[in-house]
Amino acid sequence: MTSHTAQLAADVAGQLVSTKSLHPTQQWLTAFMNTQKTTTPVPALTQTASFRLLSSDITTSLSTDTSHCLPPDIHNVEIKERRLQGPIVLQLLGIEDMSKSRWEQVEAIEALERGEGTKGREIIRVTGTEDDEFGANVRRGGGPHKLSLQDARGTRLFGIELKEVRGVGLGMSIGCKMVLKNAIIARGVVLMEPGNTTILGGKIEAWHKAWKENRKTELKAAIEANERNTRSNP
Repeated sequence: MTSHTAQLAADVAGQLVSTKSLHPTQQWLTAFMNTQKTTTPVPALTQTASFRLLSSDITTSLSTDTSHCLPPDIHNVEIKERRLQGPIVLQLLGIEDMSKSRWEQVEAIEALERGEGTKGREIIRVTGTEDDEFGANVRRGGGPHKLSLQDARGTRLFGIELKEVRGVGLGMSIGCKMVLKNAIIARGVVLMEPGNTTILGGKIEAWHKAWKENRKTELKAAIEANERNTRSNP
């Protein structure tokens, strides 16, 4: 990498950190810069880099430095409560609307597959909305939501939406990135609210497709099992 390219890379990295709290690894940054023209302005490079990072698996693209990841003892249930200073970037592995029955969740997934959302009780056709920046047409309704999350080291934990967070909903894309800052961790679960959670967006297409298919299968299997139990225990 030439000195000019190295400076461009440093500038891009600085912008990614300051605007989105994204800390790419040197390996990822070098590979990215090797695909770019050195005459491209830094803002354009930063935008492209941001898009690619948000579409990546952060366990391969972001720094695993201790300050950028969850504490190693995050699942210690003996720690009743702690504050996670952050900022820490996490990616979405799964989401559940805790206010909806299993069948309602199946219907919601199928509606999104048809390109439909809901507005009150009315079914509407989803087109572009302000929520497109989050990688999906997110429709509110119901909640709170329970999220399965993962940091750059691969550490997983659950997040519970205490208050409505913009961009959180069943229409979120799997692989979507978010930033936690000054969040409370209660017995290994992060308590999410607008003041501590920022949705960055992004999507990992293969993960998203697999999750939708598996989630519907799991929900339908649970529904059928419950119906069998009900019939056998009238």
